[in-house]
Amino acid sequence: MMDISDIECIDAYLGGDANALEPMVEKYKRPLYSFILKMTEGREDADEIFQETWFRALKNIHKFKHNNFLNWLFRIAHNLVIDRARRNKKNISMQSSIGGDDGNATMEDHLAAPGISPAEESGGTMLGLRIEAAVETLSPEQREVFLLRMYGNTPFKEIARLQNCSINTCLARMQYALDKLRSLLEDEYKELQEAMS
Repeated sequence: MMDISDIECIDAYLGGDANALEPMVEKYKRPLYSFILKMTEGREDADEIFQETWFRALKNIHKFKHNNFLNWLFRIAHNLVIDRARRNKKNISMQSSIGGDDGNATMEDHLAAPGISPAEESGGTMLGLRIEAAVETLSPEQREVFLLRMYGNTPFKEIARLQNCSINTCLARMQYALDKLRSLLEDEYKELQEAMS
């Protein structure tokens, strides 16, 4: 269920306040953009899909049924990613340089969690890179189930609907994804256990 502030923002927007959705954009931009970026593997496509997702959400917000707004955004983004994949087969690594003022920074560098120390960020970035590499080895269906569940806490029933499959198939994809990640990240898991004991 949506929180009250989201409902108030949507109602104010529908009531004519053009800026009413800004708090929601701020609230959901990081998980939405992260999901899109990981599904597209390229910044240019991700930027366009991110913008198009919000455009379509705004255009159709009067049809939204006060459920989970982030899941609704994920559904819109999912459809856009599928459409783009059908039209365009090129892949760009998340490790591609984005240029600009950051020199050789990658898009993943810009997704670091806020409020952590540089040392924690550095260690987290290295672990994050290993996790990211492992996630990229998953099949597209398994990766999508994993990302929707982990980033948006999307219910399996909703993921199954998005992927046009049974809930059992969806659950199996998540289990295969977790088994593969557990196997690929076994050393990292052991390191974490040792650090915590």
